[in-house]
Amino acid sequence: MRILFVHPNYSAGAADIAGNWSPAWVAYLAGYLKSGGYQDYQFVDALVDRLDDEQLRVAIRDAKPDVVATTAMTPLIYTAQRVLQIAKEECPRAITVLGGIHPTFMYEQVLNEAPWVDIIVRGEGEAVMLNLVRAIDSGRWPDEREKVNGIAYLDENNKVIATPPEPSIKDVDSIWPDWGILDWKKYIYIPLGVPVATPNMARGCPFTCSFCSQWKFWRDYRVRDPKRMVDEIEELVKVHGVGFFILADEEPTINKNKFVAFCQELIDRDLGIHWGINTRVTDVMRDEELLPFYRKAGLVHVSLGTEAAAQLNLDRFVKETTVAQNKRAVQLLQQNGIVTEAQFIVGLENETRETLEETYQMVMDWGADMANWSMYTPWPFSDMFNEMGDRVEIFDYSKYNFVSPIMKPDAIDRAELLDGVMANYRRFYMKRMLFQYPWVRDPFRRKYLIGCIKAFLKSAMQRRFYQLGQQNYWGPLFKKFIRFEYDKSKGPIVVPDHNTWKKAPPAKRPAISAVGAAPQACAGGAKACGGGTEQMTEEQMRQYESA
Repeated sequence: MRILFVHPNYSAGAADIAGNWSPAWVAYLAGYLKSGGYQDYQFVDALVDRLDDEQLRVAIRDAKPDVVATTAMTPLIYTAQRVLQIAKEECPRAITVLGGIHPTFMYEQVLNEAPWVDIIVRGEGEAVMLNLVRAIDSGRWPDEREKVNGIAYLDENNKVIATPPEPSIKDVDSIWPDWGILDWKKYIYIPLGVPVATPNMARGCPFTCSFCSQWKFWRDYRVRDPKRMVDEIEELVKVHGVGFFILADEEPTINKNKFVAFCQELIDRDLGIHWGINTRVTDVMRDEELLPFYRKAGLVHVSLGTEAAAQLNLDRFVKETTVAQNKRAVQLLQQNGIVTEAQFIVGLENETRETLEETYQMVMDWGADMANWSMYTPWPFSDMFNEMGDRVEIFDYSKYNFVSPIMKPDAIDRAELLDGVMANYRRFYMKRMLFQYPWVRDPFRRKYLIGCIKAFLKSAMQRRFYQLGQQNYWGPLFKKFIRFEYDKSKGPIVVPDHNTWKKAPPAKRPAISAVGAAPQACAGGAKACGGGTEQMTEEQMRQYESA
C-alpha cells in the first residue's frame, strides 16, 4: 500500500516570508499511519520545491501510489483540487483523498466541482485516514465505504454522501508524528537561519466564537501531557536539528497550568531552543509575573491579536480589550525580552485612509517590534458568513488569503485600501530598520529582529510579499494599474448548516453584527484569536481533560 502525500503549491506571500514552514499535517498523519502498521509513504512538498503542474505530474507518476492525499485551507482549495486531478490522470487507479478545514465543511461544493476527488476526510484526519487505508488495503473499498466514518464522497449516481463523524481522538498523546518524513534542510526560519517546526500542544478551543470555525473543525478541546510534548520537541532538536518552533495551537495559554508545566519541562531539559506563540492580550496581562519564566523557557516571540487601533472596532470585534490594555501587553513582553508582534484586521466597510493611519500611529505609540495588517476575510464556513449577506461579493476562494481585499469599504476602493496598507508597512519597517533594530541592547533580540527585517526585505524584493507581484502593485503612483484578478465566474454558494458537525456548547461568545464579524487573524503567518476575557476555570479544565 503506497501512500503519497502532497502539499499544494500555493503561497499568499504572508506566512512564508519568514521562511518555509514545516507542514505538520503530513507528519501527524504519517505518524498515526505508522503506528497502525502502514509506513510505505512518501511526501512531495510542491510549495517548497515550487513544482509546476508538469513537474508534479512526473513526481506522482514516479511514486506509483495507491493513495494520493492532500490538504486545503480555503485559499488552497483550487490548487489542491488540481493536485488530485493530476494524480487521477497519471494514476487512474489511485484513490484520491482531500482533507483540511475547507473541504470538511464545503464538501458538497468541492465534490461537485472536482468529481475526480474520491474521498473527502472531514475534521481531525488521523483516525479517519487510518480506517480509510485499512478499508482500501483489505479490499473493502468501495463496497463498504459507507462504514468508514468521517468521510464524504460521490456515489454511483453522483449523489453526495457524508458518513457520520468519526469520534475525536481523546488521547492526543497517542498521536506521535513522523517528523522524519520531511527533508529538514528545506524548512529554514530565515530570522535565525535554523530549521523550524510547527507542532501542536492542544487541539481545538474551548470557546465557540461565531466568527471562528476552528472549534467546529476539532470539535473538542484536548491538551497533551507537557512531558510528552517536550519529548516531541526534544526529538525535533536532537534528531532533526530544529532550532525554532511555533506552537500551532489556536491559543496555547488557555490552559495555564499545562502551559506552565510545558515551560518548566523545557527549562529542566535545557534543549537550547527558541520558540514563539500566538496569544491574547488578556493572557499576557494575567501572566505578568510569569513572563520572565516564559522567557527563560525559550519563548522569544509573541504575536498578539490586538486586531484594531480604535476602541470602536475593538468593541465590534468582541475583543473585550481596550487600546490601553494592548499597549500594556506590548510593554510587558518587551520588558521581559520577548519580541512583540501586533496584528491588525483592516478592510471592513468603515475603513478609510484615516482609519488605516490610526492603526499606524497606534502601533508606533505602543512601540511593538513588529506589525502586520491583514485583510478582513470572511470564512465561508463560519457562523457569521450567512449574516454578511450581499457584502460578500467575491467568491474566488484563491483570494481568501488575508492579503487580497475581499470586502470593499464604503469610502475607498480596493486599490486605495491596498496602497494604504503598503504605506503602513513601508513606514513602520523603515523606521524600525534604521532607528530600532540595530540599536537593541540584547544581542539575541537584536539578531532576531535584524533577521526578521532581512526576511521581510527578501520577500519584498522578490515581489512575493502580500502577492504584490501578482497584484501588480509598484507603489502609490501605480494604484490604477493594480490587478486583483478575481474570478468572477465563482458565484454565491448555498451554505449548509455546519453546526450539525458540532452544536455550540454554552461557552459560545455573543454574536455580533455581520459587518463587525472578526475573522481569525493570519497576519504574517500567525493565527491569533485575541478576543474575550474569559478564562477557563480549574473545574472546566478538569472536565475537558477527563471528557
